[in-house]
Amino acid sequence: MANNNKTKNRAAYASNLKPSMLALAVSSCLAFPVLAQDTANTDDEAVKLERIEVTARRTVENLQTVPVAVTSLGEEQLAQRGIDNITSVQQYSPNTTLQVSRGTNSTLTAYIRGIGQQDPLWGFEPGVGIYIDDVYLARPQGAALDVYDVERVEVLRGPQGTLYGRNTIGGAVKYVTKPLTGDRQLAVRGTLGSYKQHDLRVSGQTGLTDTLFISGAFASFNRDGFGKFINTGDHNYNKDLHSGRLSLQWNLADNFRLNLSTDKTVDNSNPRGGFRLFPSALAPTDTRPTSVYDANISMPVENKVETKGHALTLTWDVSDNWTIKSITAKREGVTDTNIDFDSTSFPTLDIPAFYEDEQTSQELQFLYTGERLKVASGLYYYSGEACGAFGQVVYGLSTTENGGCVDTDSTAFYSQGSYQLDEKWSLTLGGRYTKDDKDASVYRYVYSGYKFPRQTGGTRIGVQTDFTDSASFSHFSPRAGVEYQYSRDLMLYGSYTNGFKSGGFDMRANQAVNPDANKPYTEETVDTFEFGMKSEWLDQRLRLNAAVFMSKYDDMQVTVQRSVELNGAVTVASQVLNAANADINGAEIEATFAATRDLNLSLILGYVDAKFNEVEFFDPNQQQVIDVSNLWSFANTPDLTATLAATYSIAISSGELVFTGNMAHRGATQIFEIPSLLDYGSYTLFNAGVTWYSNDGHWDISFQGKNLGNKEARIAGYNFAGPVLDNSVLGFYIDPRTFSLSVGYRF
Repeated sequence: MANNNKTKNRAAYASNLKPSMLALAVSSCLAFPVLAQDTANTDDEAVKLERIEVTARRTVENLQTVPVAVTSLGEEQLAQRGIDNITSVQQYSPNTTLQVSRGTNSTLTAYIRGIGQQDPLWGFEPGVGIYIDDVYLARPQGAALDVYDVERVEVLRGPQGTLYGRNTIGGAVKYVTKPLTGDRQLAVRGTLGSYKQHDLRVSGQTGLTDTLFISGAFASFNRDGFGKFINTGDHNYNKDLHSGRLSLQWNLADNFRLNLSTDKTVDNSNPRGGFRLFPSALAPTDTRPTSVYDANISMPVENKVETKGHALTLTWDVSDNWTIKSITAKREGVTDTNIDFDSTSFPTLDIPAFYEDEQTSQELQFLYTGERLKVASGLYYYSGEACGAFGQVVYGLSTTENGGCVDTDSTAFYSQGSYQLDEKWSLTLGGRYTKDDKDASVYRYVYSGYKFPRQTGGTRIGVQTDFTDSASFSHFSPRAGVEYQYSRDLMLYGSYTNGFKSGGFDMRANQAVNPDANKPYTEETVDTFEFGMKSEWLDQRLRLNAAVFMSKYDDMQVTVQRSVELNGAVTVASQVLNAANADINGAEIEATFAATRDLNLSLILGYVDAKFNEVEFFDPNQQQVIDVSNLWSFANTPDLTATLAATYSIAISSGELVFTGNMAHRGATQIFEIPSLLDYGSYTLFNAGVTWYSNDGHWDISFQGKNLGNKEARIAGYNFAGPVLDNSVLGFYIDPRTFSLSVGYRF
C-alpha cells in the first residue's frame, strides 16, 4: 500500500509542479521510510549501508552531513556497473546530462538542472565545471574522461560559485584519482567486446622510501566503428584513445607533503559523421545509409584531440585545526578535426577546424576545523589562452575562415564557513568575488577555393570581421544556508546560492550581417533556493536524500546560428547575446536500500520544469529584434530522469558473484533551444552485468551488457534545413547494444 500511494503521489506531483508547491516534496519523501520502519525485518538488523565520503566542501566529509545535492560513485561501484567513461555517470545522478558532443569521442556536453554549454567552440565558457582532483578544466575538449586510476566521481548539482568559482553556475563534476599510500600495488585489466573492442588498463604504486611514493597508470581504449563512411570505407564512431598518468608524493615531514602529477591523453579516433534525416539533392549518387551510424564524407577522415596537464599540490597541516594547501597547475589542449556538416561526398558544407588552449592556475586554500566552526577560504588565479579557426567551405567554391584568440585573466577571493549554534542548528555563510579580464581578437575572411585553417591556399576576396577588443567582468557570489540535525540520521537544510558564468566575445562574429557582433556579451547569473533532506532509516539500511530547488536564471547567454544569403552567397550568421531569462524549478530523490545482506536496491529520480520568460535576439534575416520565448525550450534538459538499479551478491566456493542491473529513463529532449526535426522523444535503456571476485582477492572477471534493447536514441545533431544547404539535418546517436568481458588481476 505504501509503495502504491508513493507512485500515485509522485505522478500527481510531476504533472502539477509549481514553485509554490515544491517544498511539499521533502515532506512527501518522509512518508515511505516512516511506514517502512514499522515493518523492518528484525532478522537483518546488522545490515547497514556503507559510509560515503565526499569533498564537496573542499574537505573530506560524510555525504549525509553535507547540505549540498551531491552524487558520489566509488571505484567499486563504477567497475561493477561497467562505467568506463564519465558520460555514463548521468544515469546515476538526477537532472544530469553528460554526453559526448557531436564531432569527437572526447568532447563533453554537460548540463545540470538545465544549465550547461551547448556549443563547444573555443573561447566560450562552460556552465558545468569539470575538475580532475582540484584542478579546473576550462574547455570541453578532452573532458569526456575515460575512467581509470579513479577513486570516485562526484556530481555536485546546483550553483557552486562560492567554493568552486567561475563557470560552475549549473554545478560541478569531480574526477578524484586514487591517493598514494606507499603500499606496493599493481593491477592489470584487459577487456574484449563488441565491435572488436580491446582495452587495456595498467596501474600501480609503490613506496621508494618511507616518505617517497610513486604511482603510474596507463590506459588504451580501442574499438572499430559502430558504422562506416560508406564512400571511403573508414570507420565511423570508432575509438582509438591512449591515456597515462604519473604521480609522486613526498612526505617531507609528518605535517607537510608534496604531490606532483602529470597526465596526457591522445584521441586519434576518426571524426564522427552524422546520419542524414533527408536524402541529398546535390549528391544523388551517394549510397543512402541504412544504419544511423553510417554516413558519407567529402573530407579527409582525420581527427586528433590531445590534452595534457601538470599539477603540484603542497599540503601543510599547521595544527590540529589549520591546513594550508597550495595547488599549482598547467593544462594544454590541441584539437584538429574535420567536420562534414552535410555528410555527403559533395562539399556542401565542410568545416575543417582546429582549437588550441592553454591554462595556468594557482589556488591557495586555508582550511579550518574547530569544535563548532568549519571554514574554507582561499585565493585563486587563472590565466588562459584559447585560440582556434574553422573554415566554412560552401559547395567547394569558397571558404569563410573564422578564427581568433581570447586571453583570460581571472582573480578570485572566497570564504565559506559553517557554525554549529547548538546540537541541532548550524548556519552556513559564504561568498566569492571574481574579476575576469578578457582580450579578444576575431577575424572572418572570405577566400576563393577550398582552404584549410593554418594552411596556405585560396585568395582572400573579402573581410566580414576583423576586430580586437577588451572587456572586464566582476561578480560577487554569496551563499547562505541553515541546517537542522533532527537526529543522528536525519538532517534538513535550506540554502540560497548565487552562481555566474563569465561574459566574453563571440568568436564567430559576423559583422557583415550584424554590425554589433563585435560587442561583448555580459555574464549570466542564477539565484537558487534549495531545500533538502539527508536521511538514513531502518537502522541505516535505507538512505533517502531529497532536494527541491527554485532557480531564477537571468541574462542567459544564447548562441544563435542562422544560414543567410549575403551578396548572393550563402553564409552562417552567429551571435551570442544575453537574450533570455527563465525560471527553473525541480525536485530530486536518491534512495538506496539494503534489502538484505546480499541485495541492494537504488532509485534515482529527477524532475525539472524549465521555462523561458523572455528571449530577445537580433534576427539577421528579418533585421530586427524579436521575442521568441513562446517558441523556445531548454536544450539537453529532459523533464524526467529516472534510474532503478539493483546489486545482488552470492557467495560461491571460488569467491563471490555480484550481479548488477539498471533501467535508466530519460524524458523527451530538445537538442537546441529552438525546436527542430532533430528533437527526440523519451527512451529507456537496460543494462546488466555480473562480476566474479576470487577468494584470494587477486582475480576478477566481469561481463557487461549495455543498451540491451538496442535502443536508437538521438542526442545531438546539426540543423541546416532547407534547400540552400541541401537540407542538411544530421543526427548523432547513443551507442548501440554492446557486450564486453573484462579480466583483472591485482598483484
